[in-house]
Amino acid sequence: MFTGIIETMGTVAAVLEDGSNRRFTIESAIAAELKVDQSVAHDGVCLTVVHTESSNYRVTAVAETLAKTTLGNWHVGDKINIERALLVGGRLDGHFVQGHVDTIATCTEKQTLYGSWLFRFRFPTEYAPLVIEKGSICINGVSLTVFNVGRDEFTVTIIPYTHEHTNFQDVETGGVVNVEFDVLGKYFLRQAELISK
Repeated sequence: MFTGIIETMGTVAAVLEDGSNRRFTIESAIAAELKVDQSVAHDGVCLTVVHTESSNYRVTAVAETLAKTTLGNWHVGDKINIERALLVGGRLDGHFVQGHVDTIATCTEKQTLYGSWLFRFRFPTEYAPLVIEKGSICINGVSLTVFNVGRDEFTVTIIPYTHEHTNFQDVETGGVVNVEFDVLGKYFLRQAELISK
């Protein structure tokens, strides 16, 4: 379980094909603190650490993860958002994030607003019931609040700190991001579906 509050950024140092899987070596300031078997969110995708060194570590993504997230497009040099799992008893500054990406969204607009940045994203309409005005959403691992919600689009605003300390600085119009919808909304929607049957 995560919070959507990014701890640091990492850099993809190597990409290796491994059958239908792909192994990524990540350079990060927290590499030396990680242990094998730990769960770490990478652009919102929960991956297990399989090897560590002083300045980098390795994770493996399976075929389904590569197909349903942006990880299939990662290249050496890409910057990624990193968050370690939530500590029990710690503050929950964002919202509950599982690290299970639901879909990919496309940036349709980016505006600089004199000290903040506005992004508008388009997503598959099948997820429309999970996006509500002023609700929580996780984009590339970042906990954000949505507004101007449409049938297949929503808007978020990024403050300077988030822009500087996450890879939102690299998101441009036409780019794609990982999206995880609020898990509470998923449970409520599922319950409503069962009751209506």
